[in-house]
Amino acid sequence: MRSLKTPAPALLGATLLVFGLAACGSTVATSSFKGEQREVAQAISNLQSDTRAGEQQKVCENDLAGPVLTRLSKAPGGCKQAIKGQLAEIDNFDVTVESVQITGSAGKRTATARVKSDYNGKKRVKTVSLAFEGGKWKVLSVA
Repeated sequence: MRSLKTPAPALLGATLLVFGLAACGSTVATSSFKGEQREVAQAISNLQSDTRAGEQQKVCENDLAGPVLTRLSKAPGGCKQAIKGQLAEIDNFDVTVESVQITGSAGKRTATARVKSDYNGKKRVKTVSLAFEGGKWKVLSVA
């Protein structure tokens, strides 16, 4: 496994997103959520599907928020290459969206989702932050 320190902080965001959300197993279930919460869960599901399919271009264009794209554009080869490098290191793990909270008002809407995954036999809970950009939810970070 590559060190998270290489090649620079721009890839750290990609590493966390890909390792935190991608899966080779089942898709993210969105049926337990309604309305806008379901849209947030669907955005996480879309990222998972695109990374599982190796669709770096779709991840960059459709799933990641502007600030993430700005960081990744500074990496050698830009966003697409950064995501491609991380996809090569994904192990098999599933993702479950446990809860979604939406805050803010028009123009400044954000969401946080609690996401549980199995990675290398260990259960991990992460917080995924999303922003509402261009009429859809996009992933900002995973912590």
